[in-house]
Amino acid sequence: MNTSVQAVLLLTVTAAVLLATLHAVLWRFLVGLSLAASRLPRFQGSRAWARMRPVQAWLSLRYPRLYVHLRARLDPSTFAGLPLTMLVVAAIYVVALLSGLTEEVVEAGGVLHLDQAVNAAFAAWREPALVVAFLWITVLGTGPALTAVTLTATGFLWANRRPRFIVPLWVTFIGAQATTWAGKFAVARHRPEFIDAVQAASPSFPSAHATGSMAVYGFLAYVLARDLPRREQRFEVVFWVGALTAAIGFSRLFLSVHYATDVAAGFLVGGFWLLVGFALAEHRRSIEQRIFVATDAGSAFQHDQDAA
Repeated sequence: MNTSVQAVLLLTVTAAVLLATLHAVLWRFLVGLSLAASRLPRFQGSRAWARMRPVQAWLSLRYPRLYVHLRARLDPSTFAGLPLTMLVVAAIYVVALLSGLTEEVVEAGGVLHLDQAVNAAFAAWREPALVVAFLWITVLGTGPALTAVTLTATGFLWANRRPRFIVPLWVTFIGAQATTWAGKFAVARHRPEFIDAVQAASPSFPSAHATGSMAVYGFLAYVLARDLPRREQRFEVVFWVGALTAAIGFSRLFLSVHYATDVAAGFLVGGFWLLVGFALAEHRRSIEQRIFVATDAGSAFQHDQDAA
């Protein structure tokens, strides 16, 4: 058995073991987290909530507008309340992480040595068979492939009468691509010395493959998992789409066309636009629900009037 075949077998077995272990650990963690959350008492109506009533009363009297605004932002019963607030906080956190990482890359400090060390660690593994395998994987994150996936998903969403997801999908895709390419030419980072089997002419930071796969495949995972009835089904969709996205990012490192920080920044950019897509889709969903409730109430009122 030659060295190339041995490398393929070893990497395949290692990846399978890691995926199986991660799958089991994440599932048990999710189940445990859900069980713990179900046992927690509701904050509203609890003793802690009762002790805060004087503070609420004082705030409502002194700063009524601020009180109304805060109460609306922390309302868990509507998407415009606590869910949207949490998405905004998460997006701000992602932007902060991306800003710090970009600053490190621009200054070319210790992170550059880390990038070079990670890139050099894969040199011994770049056997022809593995290179071919990762070339197949990396194609899934190219611009044409992501455009084709987005167009195909648009057709399916329209045919399945789920048009509320179409605009958020395209906002996520176009926003991710525009931000990535603007960042590439703003930072203008040189790529590592890549192997002969691949070609890349654009700047390195951030990785467009990582950005696009996180944004597009992540949003499609959300669309698929959003209305599935069972928690196990939702977990499987999110886990395996996440594994695909991670594999695309890893392929860029293995093929030596990106540094590790390029891929990390791409995932952060894609994650930001993924949160934007979530917010848009859930906002449209809440509007549709309000329209449905109002229409249903109007029909019931008209029926009562006709009966009278």
